[in-house]
Amino acid sequence: MGSGCKHNKGDRKEFLRQQVLPDRCRHFINGRYVDSADGEAFKKVLPAYNESWFEVATGGASEVDAAVTAAEKAAAGPWSRTSPQDRARILRRVGDLIEANVETLALAESLDSGKPYSETLNGDIPRSAKNFHFFADLAAHQSFETWTGEDGSQHTSIREPLGVTGLITPWNLPLYLATWKLAPALAQGNTVILKPAELTPLTATLLCELLGEAGIPEGVVNVVHGFGAKSAGEALVRHPGVKAISFTGETTTGSAIMRDAADGLKKLSFELGGKGASVIFDDADLDLAVPTACRAAFRNQGQICLAGSRLIVHEKIATQVIDRLLENVKKIKIGDPLDDTTTMGALIANDHRDKIAGFVEYARGERVGEILCGGKIPAGLPAHLTNGAFYEPTVIADVPQDSRLIQEEIFGPVLTVQTFKTLEEAIALTSGVPYGLSCSVYTRDGARAQKFARSVRMGMVWINGWFIRDLHTAFGGMKRSGIGREGGRWSLDFFSEYKTITVAGV
Repeated sequence: MGSGCKHNKGDRKEFLRQQVLPDRCRHFINGRYVDSADGEAFKKVLPAYNESWFEVATGGASEVDAAVTAAEKAAAGPWSRTSPQDRARILRRVGDLIEANVETLALAESLDSGKPYSETLNGDIPRSAKNFHFFADLAAHQSFETWTGEDGSQHTSIREPLGVTGLITPWNLPLYLATWKLAPALAQGNTVILKPAELTPLTATLLCELLGEAGIPEGVVNVVHGFGAKSAGEALVRHPGVKAISFTGETTTGSAIMRDAADGLKKLSFELGGKGASVIFDDADLDLAVPTACRAAFRNQGQICLAGSRLIVHEKIATQVIDRLLENVKKIKIGDPLDDTTTMGALIANDHRDKIAGFVEYARGERVGEILCGGKIPAGLPAHLTNGAFYEPTVIADVPQDSRLIQEEIFGPVLTVQTFKTLEEAIALTSGVPYGLSCSVYTRDGARAQKFARSVRMGMVWINGWFIRDLHTAFGGMKRSGIGREGGRWSLDFFSEYKTITVAGV
């Protein structure tokens, strides 16, 4: 891979077309790039330009079966028997290679997903490398407990690989979340079939070039492109050779996967939708709270499961907070994702943009709340962006709790505003949605912050911050936001199974 960081916007496009992009994103099976057996492919549409620069192979049951065969053979080979320390050295090398190619991968991710290059360069791709480094070290130093029975017997519980695992990843953080699953699965000695989102196939394809260079054997990692229902995704979930499915994506898709996986009694991990909130009390540091809440709402065009898509503010300071918020929104620069000055890129696709616009039109038509800014496709974009999937950051105030805008996941740059009087009301508003992934609370009162954090039905609560992560901690949500937890030992547990070995007492 080459380097494109120093190029200007136009040069970056040419660099990608000439040196990075394949004519087709092919499946990666048993260490080789291959087309679909029937030759089928679809055109990948770039969200910022509404143009197609390459194709993607359309996989199905045949390609999944070939990938499972390769993965089963590799699982029976030396990879699962390699020591955790030796596997860790290889995985660290993968992380090193991602770092060495950070600029190219960041450009590819930006082009493929529509998100700003500044975010992929400084966030998504470095974190992808960190995922490999972190889980390599964690798995290499994992320990096992031994208990001594009353009769002198010795009992040791150890982890063993599951075998062939299926990873289904979303389009909003493509390489970031693919590596979040790949790294612990490989660290525990499993083999993998990765099904990336059909809307963002590029960095998963490019990553395969680095795996062999790092020393991962053929068949250990396989990538099958395609769609979900009645395509590669469904075939992967239903395949009897796949022992576990780790899925990040939309809640209704998670329900379908659970049904399809039931007959095989597969191990499942789901990270699903979110409806996060930024809750600001009247004693909060507004210089911290307001810019952070704005970032939580609009980073990645609002397409993050952890997004703070609801602003819940104490009524005493509501006017002041909203005024400050709107000033922050004005600073957001919509533009070409490959431009260094862009802070909001394109949404993933025009049909997704239309879905988000539909929520706003519902608010207009039903007179739900007051639209304070945005609510439309931006005017004045350069000619090459006029057909792209752009939408203005939108703030809607005075939205009732039972509104669709509050109860449904919009997954775009739309922030609702509600007010509260008491701590109990703030807790009720925050928890009163079908999702329970994350929220933030801003206050100088430590006791109040702790009571709020322990009372809300959310899997993760940030006090005076947002998106502050430590990879050792449990990641996941309550209610319709998922099943199970990822991160740290929880990921190692999911991608392994325990065996207890007992030595009889003398």
